[in-house]
Amino acid sequence: MSSTTSGRNGTWRNWGGNVVARPAREVTPASVDELAAEVRRAAEDGLTVKAVGTGHSFTAIAATDGVLIRPQLLTGIRDIDRDAMTVTVEAGTPLKRLNVALAREGLSLTNMGDIMEQTVSGATSTGTHGTGRESGSIAAQIRGLELVTADGSVLTCSEKENPDVFAAARIGLGALGVVTALTFAVEPVFLLSAREEPMPFDKVLADFDELWAENEHFEFYWFPHTGNTNTKRNNRSAGPRKPVPQLAGWFEDEFLSNGVFQAAQWVGQAVPATIPAIARISSKALSARTYTDIPYKVFTSPRRVRFVEMEYAVPREAVTGALRELKAMVERSGLRVSFPVEVRTAPADDITLSTASGRDSAYIAVHMMRGTAYQRYFTDAERIFTAHEGRPHWGKVHTRDAAYFASVYPRFGEFTALRDRLDPDRLFQNDYLRRVLGQ
Repeated sequence: MSSTTSGRNGTWRNWGGNVVARPAREVTPASVDELAAEVRRAAEDGLTVKAVGTGHSFTAIAATDGVLIRPQLLTGIRDIDRDAMTVTVEAGTPLKRLNVALAREGLSLTNMGDIMEQTVSGATSTGTHGTGRESGSIAAQIRGLELVTADGSVLTCSEKENPDVFAAARIGLGALGVVTALTFAVEPVFLLSAREEPMPFDKVLADFDELWAENEHFEFYWFPHTGNTNTKRNNRSAGPRKPVPQLAGWFEDEFLSNGVFQAAQWVGQAVPATIPAIARISSKALSARTYTDIPYKVFTSPRRVRFVEMEYAVPREAVTGALRELKAMVERSGLRVSFPVEVRTAPADDITLSTASGRDSAYIAVHMMRGTAYQRYFTDAERIFTAHEGRPHWGKVHTRDAAYFASVYPRFGEFTALRDRLDPDRLFQNDYLRRVLGQ
């Protein structure tokens, strides 16, 4: 076998630095057959198995003390079907590489999250999403997938082939097997016009339904300790393409949004009393701008400041009430919150454990700088979100367990029954899955 296998590889840490694991063995298979062989070998050795992408999850969803599978050799596009308008891609392919390759072919995904560093399998398995009135998460764009199950067999899944597995494995949490390839719906590349501008918090909430209805993609950031937000509206455009000028883009997206923001975080971490003043300055630092470009260059932006994040999906009609409660909580608590709160939306989908499964949803994401005590803020925020039947993002910090998920996901039992069938001996188990799915 040409895959690289080693003994004790030391410590694995996620991007946010809040999860640490010490796998017994790390493997980097170079083919689906090699990956299946590693799964069978782990079972023979009595070890559990987890696959890990770039480690952008803030939960321990990929942590293991067994066999850690790294998919970086399973990358690239397998096939482009222009009749079906689909692309099949290896599971370890970074979203950035996929987007660039699709653009070269004159194609694009319909929607994206706001970063593209993750692998396609890691992003979809945890339910990564962007914002959209009618277009859903990255997983909602999947039309087929390939899955190595606990006995080392390879399942091909779609609406027509193994449809019950397809319904669940698009956001499978790594609990059903190891995803080795994904087939996405694509469309001819198009242009998006982005309009970014500051707006008062109260006005955004008062006009939220209108802003959502009038824009294909609407999102905003609220700066705690202020009444200010920065809004972003993305809509399809006939052109012409007018990208952000290179110098202006560097100044706003790198110097201000990453460099100056990082420095402000350091100051706030050292002297928490300065955070409200810093927030007021930060909320006014970015001026309004408009630009038009191909989708991934509009949807995504660089994120170089490391943080820890909690995000919950609440019913879309509950989002303004939840945000008012969150603002009131921050104001009365004495907390010093240095990161903006991000708000996005998604339409209902039919994926078993999607945070938007069966209901139109809005997402509220709270962040703290890496290394900063976040527990009190996240605990208080989570109390608000769960009061609105919130569903936490599977890859972001939360404290919920299987009993809670059974109460907010009508098809939760469908997923766990499928898991019992595909992985009865819990080869893909870890502490996180034990908590969120039960034994």
